[in-house]
Amino acid sequence: MSRTLTVVEDDPQLVFSALQRALAGGPAILPLPEGTRHATPPGDVDDRIALVVQSSGSTGTPKRVALSAGAVLENARASEKALGGAGQWLLCLPTHYIAGINVLARSIVAGTDPVVARGAHGEPHSFVEAASRMEDPVRYTSLVPAQLAALLGMESALEPLRSFSRILVGGQSTPVGLLAQALELGLNVTRSYGSSETSGGCVYDGVPIGRTAVRIVDGEVVLGGPMLAEGYLLDDERTARDFFTDDTGRWYRTSDSGTLIDGVLHVTGRIDDIIISGGVKVSLAAVEGVVASLDGFADAVVVGRPDDRWGEVPVIVTAGSGSLAAARSAVASALGREARPAGILVVDSIPLLPSGKPDRMALARRAAAEPQ
Repeated sequence: MSRTLTVVEDDPQLVFSALQRALAGGPAILPLPEGTRHATPPGDVDDRIALVVQSSGSTGTPKRVALSAGAVLENARASEKALGGAGQWLLCLPTHYIAGINVLARSIVAGTDPVVARGAHGEPHSFVEAASRMEDPVRYTSLVPAQLAALLGMESALEPLRSFSRILVGGQSTPVGLLAQALELGLNVTRSYGSSETSGGCVYDGVPIGRTAVRIVDGEVVLGGPMLAEGYLLDDERTARDFFTDDTGRWYRTSDSGTLIDGVLHVTGRIDDIIISGGVKVSLAAVEGVVASLDGFADAVVVGRPDDRWGEVPVIVTAGSGSLAAARSAVASALGREARPAGILVVDSIPLLPSGKPDRMALARRAAAEPQ
């Protein structure tokens, strides 16, 4: 059997209503930013699919993650239990990303109406105004680290922030200093870890929620449980690569490295060349390909560097004399603003491995040691 897949533009009220219908058995939805062109026209999808979430596409062809109603609701119910009960949610994230959709799904499970921050996503004044419209004393919100950092820098936002029973922070690695600052100021902050493939955050402060299962396989974090996606829409090859089934169940390969210590997950980095900058996946290889085509960057290597505001940012390492402004402009045009290099580290020569390839780990360590 099948059901219709419809595109819903990123209007919180439209997406909220459409998601309610989809989770109740109505047409499946694909939320997209306003005015986005979609390569594959809406049509019929497998009856199990209620929601399709499209990745940013900054790493190449966008992924379309296909989620069942059961998976989305499983995640939302597990979140509610982990947070201590139902409450009202403040939405200040785009609803074409899983973190924004999660806020709506949790509101549906809680039976409450979400309060939507007006204006640009993450604008501190919009957050403060929206918080003033909340009615339930039990209140939650979900932020990316850059939003939290901006709010902590605004004195009038501190009391509204303290009024939240819990603030989920995810979408990228949360800088230790930022987390410590938030806790010192009396905020109830919880780190959320997950992805579209797991119906959103499913590990809170390193602890799996609900029926989420975590394993480490050859150093890689793999996640299992009923909140897993069905796979990728119209992409069986990628589905087979990222999901697998063994005698313990079905699992998703996260491409993150990590360790499990006394049942607590510690994510240590990426096992591929992907970083998450401001909540958006950025391919270092794609950035490097653009940069290396420019004058003065023939030997350029692009590595990720920790960043207090964005989590991680691309940095160009070169012995050449290319222009950072030219590189940022070219990368933004080809891959999007989030992929723009944050700086250039000039070296005498690029260190090489015995194979003749650049020693990327050594360069990444050097870039991380440079002052921001």
